[in-house]
Amino acid sequence: MAYDPSNIFARILRGEIPCDKVHETEHTLAFHDIHPQAPVHVLVIPKGSYVSWDDFSAKASDAEIAGFVRAVGEVARLVGVDAGGYRLLANHGANSHQEVPHLHVHIAGGRPLGPLLMKAG
Repeated sequence: MAYDPSNIFARILRGEIPCDKVHETEHTLAFHDIHPQAPVHVLVIPKGSYVSWDDFSAKASDAEIAGFVRAVGEVARLVGVDAGGYRLLANHGANSHQEVPHLHVHIAGGRPLGPLLMKAG
């Protein structure tokens, strides 16, 4: 999947679309999901043009990678889900139902979330 610079997250990063910002660093932006699936549902995105974890891990600088990983933990603490627990989720590609072709991590928490996946059957 190629990076699409017109995707909604790229537009948010350029300031063309507003977001409910939680946290921002040199390398990351975190904001509330507009369709929350839990009481707390925040997205953390890198500011670079990366589609997925494999794209990010292959092309991002060490500073971008460290900054992104640190931001995920910091955002979890900022939104208060670190004590009770939370789920991190990053989708990639059609089989995972990735909706925006820009790497993003969902931080979801604030209540019991149930099993991660349903059994095939």
